[in-house]
Amino acid sequence: MKSLLLSALILAAAPALARDTYPPVDVLLQTETSVIGEPLEYPQGTPQITMAIVTMQPGQETGEHRHDAPLAAYVLEGEITVDYGEAGRKTYKSGDAFVEAYRSPHTGINTGVGIARILAVFAGSDSVSNTVAGD
Repeated sequence: MKSLLLSALILAAAPALARDTYPPVDVLLQTETSVIGEPLEYPQGTPQITMAIVTMQPGQETGEHRHDAPLAAYVLEGEITVDYGEAGRKTYKSGDAFVEAYRSPHTGINTGVGIARILAVFAGSDSVSNTVAGD
């Protein structure tokens, strides 16, 4: 009987304990659109998450490309400027989080003085390419 009572007390206290001991979470970004206002939509197929770190040397350009899967990015180091054509240009620096343009051609360039490192997380599928080079 004592062990049953003790178990009940532990279970009752568990949610409070989890709430008090879970580490703080800082949300970097939550959005339903890309940086140029495109609504996000997940590709058909088997879901597939891809994480990558893109490293660019000073002055290095990506060349024109597009993403067929939603891409959340976090600038770990440096600065990049992305040209979205008619949608304008945006500069991202260390600590910036954004959802990249989706299906719209764009070009990135490292406009900083050192390397740029970007954590890229694609929410794609097995039926689309994460990145497609321009024509």
